[in-house]
Amino acid sequence: MPSERVGTSPARGRSSCPVLFLVAGESSIIAQPPTRRKFRRRCRRRRRTSRPFRSWPPSRACTTILWLWTRRLRGFCSSIPPVDNIHSMLNKEQLLTGSYWDDFASLPAIVPEGPIAILGLGGGTAAHIMLKLWPNLHLEGWEIDEILIDMAREYFGLSELEKCTSAGGSLSVHIGDAFSESVRVPGGFAGIIVDLFSDGKILPQLKEVTTWLDIERKLMPQGRIMVNCGGAHAEVSGSGDGTANMDGSWIQNSTIKALCQAFPGKLSWKRIAEKDSDNYLALTGPLPDLDAWSAAVPHQLSMNVKDWRTCKLAS
Repeated sequence: MPSERVGTSPARGRSSCPVLFLVAGESSIIAQPPTRRKFRRRCRRRRRTSRPFRSWPPSRACTTILWLWTRRLRGFCSSIPPVDNIHSMLNKEQLLTGSYWDDFASLPAIVPEGPIAILGLGGGTAAHIMLKLWPNLHLEGWEIDEILIDMAREYFGLSELEKCTSAGGSLSVHIGDAFSESVRVPGGFAGIIVDLFSDGKILPQLKEVTTWLDIERKLMPQGRIMVNCGGAHAEVSGSGDGTANMDGSWIQNSTIKALCQAFPGKLSWKRIAEKDSDNYLALTGPLPDLDAWSAAVPHQLSMNVKDWRTCKLAS
């Protein structure tokens, strides 16, 4: 059994709601989480720098984050006990995760040149993969949990992504509401990645057609949106012609249904089978030429794009 150590750090402004760190090493501890005293000292030191702390949002005051470190993997989860929502992971020995974050990294091949937004940055898993495979990308990430960003910068390598790569790419981190009017750039985004969850459930705004039309307006011409639609309450029926029909007899994913209504005839879907559940992704715009897309992405992703299918509501 791996050895374990646990440390706690108070969430800013809410000392009764701790952030929990679990450090597990197969033969040795690879990192020591901060003690409460060290964390408070670090808070005071950062308040004197150009990166001040903001107060913890009241609506998220009871968030608890568990960080898991092993010799090969770093990750953090929320809603414990039990742990049911993996925000991010970083495998030290291989780039890809075997999960939906890998698919996000295929988006640059089918959108115009330009900045790509990540709404729901988490600890930066998708950004890590994308900047490694596409080092010239300009990513703009939004995340509402400031303490999560602080910890990701400290322990997850997020601060390294904020530096320019040798090819000129980088990640700009924005702490705030992904639905605000400030989420835009001149000329629009080439692509927008949406990965917005709370307590392990997709945000209710993403089940509304108007939300997707608002997000679409932030794209440049020919831009696309790629969405993690979750999977706990999703089921899509497939047909042999490469089209997914959403029949009323099936348990429907409300996010995919809203997307189909917002972008009739211009939505694709993909199901990712994972260990404990399936995950559904959606992509706006016409279904890409899958062979051309496969040839355009780095070889690690060439097979990932083959499973996309056109999605439409049953008439």
